[in-house]
Amino acid sequence: MPKVSVIVPVYYNAESLPLLFAELLKIEQSLHKDGLDLELIFVDDGSGDDSFAELIKIKQQREQTRIVKLARNFGAIRAAKAGAQFITGDSFVFLAADLQDPPELILEMVKHWQEGAKYVICVRNERDDPFSSKLFSAIYYYLLRLYIIPNFPPKGYDLALHDKVLLPYLLQQSGRTSYLQVFLFWLGFSPTVIHYNRQKRQHGRSRWNFAKRLTASLDVLLGFSVIPIRMVSLVGLLVSMVSFSYGGIVVIGAILGKSIVPGFATLAALLSFLLGLVIVMLGLIGEYIWRIFDEVNHRPESVIEAIY
Repeated sequence: MPKVSVIVPVYYNAESLPLLFAELLKIEQSLHKDGLDLELIFVDDGSGDDSFAELIKIKQQREQTRIVKLARNFGAIRAAKAGAQFITGDSFVFLAADLQDPPELILEMVKHWQEGAKYVICVRNERDDPFSSKLFSAIYYYLLRLYIIPNFPPKGYDLALHDKVLLPYLLQQSGRTSYLQVFLFWLGFSPTVIHYNRQKRQHGRSRWNFAKRLTASLDVLLGFSVIPIRMVSLVGLLVSMVSFSYGGIVVIGAILGKSIVPGFATLAALLSFLLGLVIVMLGLIGEYIWRIFDEVNHRPESVIEAIY
């Protein structure tokens, strides 16, 4: 039978896993009625709670479930890619274990896939998240649409179904890509869109903190666009032109005997501005150089400790 693979990265989700598994069993029954099979792949991303014990219970209840245990926490994206190595289905879905994205949306996505869609995304209308998270997301998606993908959903998406033709590109893509949704959208397949409201997290707390959000945002903006470093070059060029112009004025004034000795405040302000600009430029260049280094040293994206 045609098979739908569902990959679930797990990180501190012990409380929500039993509920998620119950929902997935209902989805499996519905798929069987339509002549489809379901493949479940759970990836334990170094959880420090009872998540792995809950996954073993799931394995005992449904023997054909696959569990991939990573040696430590490598991040949700790399955990998802680790699970993607074991996909055998004709389509695949990455599903969060916190139940904020309703699992029943899988059935609706599958219907579009059966009708011929290669790529189906679930776009959020609203999200019940803290104001700070909404603000950061709004800024991030604005920059993403401005500099990289103009037609990317304004409020983003997490849940999507992909035909197996996208899988080789996913497995080949760079390890520095920290947001698979951007990469898969960037491939150019025209998506079928489903709208929904994201639910409030009911169990546990999100481990997607500000530092991880910022790192992922930088990886996407610097990994998919050359615009940031070009903007820095442009600013450097403009500052150089202004500096040369100011220097020319000083020289001409000295020749005409009208030399004006600049005050300390002006000198300090100029030095602070120029030194700060140089440091920012060097920092941005360093971000690009680090990504080049991370690509060429061939470290594994994740380490699999065991497969069940």
